[in-house]
Amino acid sequence: MSYSFKTVFITGVANGIGRGIADYFIKKGWRVAGLDINKESGRKLEDKYGRDSFVFFEADVSDENSVKSSVASTLKKFGCLDALVNNAGIASPYNGTSPEDMDIAKWKRVIDVNLTGSMLCVKYAVPALRKSKGSIVNISSTRALQSEKFTEAYSASKGALLSLTHALAVSLAHEVRVNTVLPGWIETRHMQENSSALDSIKYSEEDISQHPAGRVGLPEDIASMVYFLCSDEAGFITGQKFVVDGGMTTKMIYAE
Repeated sequence: MSYSFKTVFITGVANGIGRGIADYFIKKGWRVAGLDINKESGRKLEDKYGRDSFVFFEADVSDENSVKSSVASTLKKFGCLDALVNNAGIASPYNGTSPEDMDIAKWKRVIDVNLTGSMLCVKYAVPALRKSKGSIVNISSTRALQSEKFTEAYSASKGALLSLTHALAVSLAHEVRVNTVLPGWIETRHMQENSSALDSIKYSEEDISQHPAGRVGLPEDIASMVYFLCSDEAGFITGQKFVVDGGMTTKMIYAE
């Protein structure tokens, strides 16, 4: 059976970049299934968009049974799945610890959410994505390419997503396309619950000028790239990584 609409499953949907991606896809006419641990924010999105367009699942992406159930419920609700966006991720409060003081339980938590959670979603979404000749987009980070101090767990997990992407692209060749988007500094404060309006957020001249693009990034900058990679226009693109950071990682910085 064919459907007149397309469906995307997005993790980490309640706030920030995930929320921006959901909003972008809905405006393009897609149905969205969203997963997040933040029940209150997720339910508010259901109220905003209506359950005909958006369905929310309160779940931890690292919990296999929850992921399995959420994907099954998505298919029961919408009947199809055309794209998976692995956006869920955590950094704070696990950053900021020197390697010798690392709490390995906290390290494992970051890996479980940022990496294993993505693989769990792939595991249970792939059968439906094969049927639709669909697409997977993993949300990594420019921290996969360069680092600040004491970000080992986060950087390692985001770097691993790059390898996971090209491995999946080969394993799912001819059936499902798989790509990665690496956001830089993206302003998400206006995409949080009880947030202020975007036009009330102020930046210093240095904040702006350090970006070769001349401004700070916004969730729609990431969402538009994700949407393109999930569209038929990107049909010849798989196994690739796309940095969306306003040019920040192209600069060489030396201490004067």
